Amino acid sequence: SSASLSCGFILRYTMGDSKSKDAEKWASKNINATSTLADNLQGFALIVTTVYMVSNYYYIMTQLNGSWMQWFALIQEKGFIGTFQHTYPTWEEIVASMHYVWRFMAVQLAFMALVPGPMHKGPVAPSGHIPTYKANGTACFTLTLILWAAGSYAGFWTGGVIYDIYPGMIAGLNIFSLFFTSFLCLKGLFFPSTPDSGSTGSIVMDFFWGTELYPRVGHWLWSIGWDLKLFTNCRFGMIFWGLSVCSYAAKQYEMYGFLSSSMLVSSLTQVVYVFKFFNWEMGYMHTMDIQHDRAGFYICWGCLVWVPLIYTCHTLYLTNNPFELGYAVTGGLIALGLLGVWVNFQADEQKRLFRESDGKALIWGKPAKKIEAPYTTARGESKTNLLLASGWWGVSRHFHYIPELTAAFVWCSPALWGGTIAGFSYFPFLVILLFTRAFRDDERCRSKYGASW
Repeated sequence: SSASLSCGFILRYTMGDSKSKDAEKWASKNINATSTLADNLQGFALIVTTVYMVSNYYYIMTQLNGSWMQWFALIQEKGFIGTFQHTYPTWEEIVASMHYVWRFMAVQLAFMALVPGPMHKGPVAPSGHIPTYKANGTACFTLTLILWAAGSYAGFWTGGVIYDIYPGMIAGLNIFSLFFTSFLCLKGLFFPSTPDSGSTGSIVMDFFWGTELYPRVGHWLWSIGWDLKLFTNCRFGMIFWGLSVCSYAAKQYEMYGFLSSSMLVSSLTQVVYVFKFFNWEMGYMHTMDIQHDRAGFYICWGCLVWVPLIYTCHTLYLTNNPFELGYAVTGGLIALGLLGVWVNFQADEQKRLFRESDGKALIWGKPAKKIEAPYTTARGESKTNLLLASGWWGVSRHFHYIPELTAAFVWCSPALWGGTIAGFSYFPFLVILLFTRAFRDDERCRSKYGASW
């Protein structure tokens, strides 16, 4: 899923030399992780550059008409520090905007615990721990959209409220997320929720990559506790993604009295994609983001700040730059985008059905082809996973990325068509992200499953 941020670095791990211990090597990766000087320099550079860029990017989208050239000219005139000061909102704007964010977070945390849903068992962690989740994401997303629409209708806020508070919100989230990531780092070191935790030996990499795989809080209020990665990645990042594009569409209607076809293409395909994601949310709990990537800067800061900014920048640009695509282009793009979302969902659904049926599912009307892949946990326990080798997963290992990129191109292309390269940034970012993830996933699975992979 494109729901998380990946920065493309690969940690070096403390491992033995024997090829026969590949499974044990995999199991120890999240417990005995180490890092090199290159990892530290890359992590530090990514922290500094991304934190700086988010404070400028919303200004480019909303005040510079999505123009990189105008931003470069501003830097030449004022310098990097001067540009940061010029584009940064006031503390009053930040405080006022964050009131809405705190309420949004509180509602999502309450929804996680209170909205009905079945319990779902996640994958076995390297330590043998099996996380439990409440599968109510689709209901929570739907209720959020209803609450936003009802509040707008009742006059508690405007439909375009997210556009109105955007500068202060992004700046506030940037600050909050740095403190939140610091908390996660210390929690993993001193009071982790599971044994799947530990230090890399570097303060920079502990902050960047994280120190804990499954951090949870609040067991005294809710028996299973609030899973912080589920909250940041899904219940904040993904729900905010879907909600924000609806808010941008409402803002355009408030400003101009109509909804442009370019906005319709971009916002509709994204909302359908997010809805698809929540129908598959428990499948996401079995992906690399959850099983391998710790709760650190590049996952949690990414979902709290990077997702609201980069994942929606195209629709943000279109809010104040409406233009018409024509009936044929509009219909064609919507059809292509929805097809991409549907094929992406079908690929994920095939894997879910295969897993839940213990490999006995019918894929495209035929018994699923499977590979029995043994592996070993950190405790030395021998286990077996089934690998699906038919359906979309028989086409290629990562075929589902193709329809995901197709859908992303559809919802980003109106911004490019409208004349901004900056507003198209999400698509090339996603290409890099998914190619990087494919290589990382191959490396991890090859280490875990050996010849079976």
